[in-house]
Amino acid sequence: EAMPATLLSALVLRVLFVFLVPEVVAQQPGTLQPEVHPELLIQDCTSAGCVAKTGAVVLDANWRWVNKGGQNCYTNQDTWDPAFCSDAAACAQTCSVEGADYSGTYGVTSNSESDGVTLNFVTKGTYGNNYGSRLYVMDGDDT
Repeated sequence: EAMPATLLSALVLRVLFVFLVPEVVAQQPGTLQPEVHPELLIQDCTSAGCVAKTGAVVLDANWRWVNKGGQNCYTNQDTWDPAFCSDAAACAQTCSVEGADYSGTYGVTSNSESDGVTLNFVTKGTYGNNYGSRLYVMDGDDT
């Protein structure tokens, strides 16, 4: 007995989807350093006026530790460790990006009025000196 056309079409679409849609790989979150964003008050303004709301900043991922089980995924030779990162997808799947110690390592703190952040250019940390930081104002809890 022949398969109905609609069932056959659905089956063909599923097979095509599996083989033609690329695998999605995302960077893994770290578990060794929690991510706690420094907060600040920001103004959400419309033609009717402005309302203060709590916002936060986030440190650029380029400034963070990328590791697998406590071992660096980035070598001292300014390259990704091939043991973990044979390509970008493998690196994203294997290595995790840790949270940031904003005040201790990067010298970033909410100011006393909570209407901004204080940025130290040089921060003397546990593992040496850190120079500068690159922050972004977050749009929400996840972005």
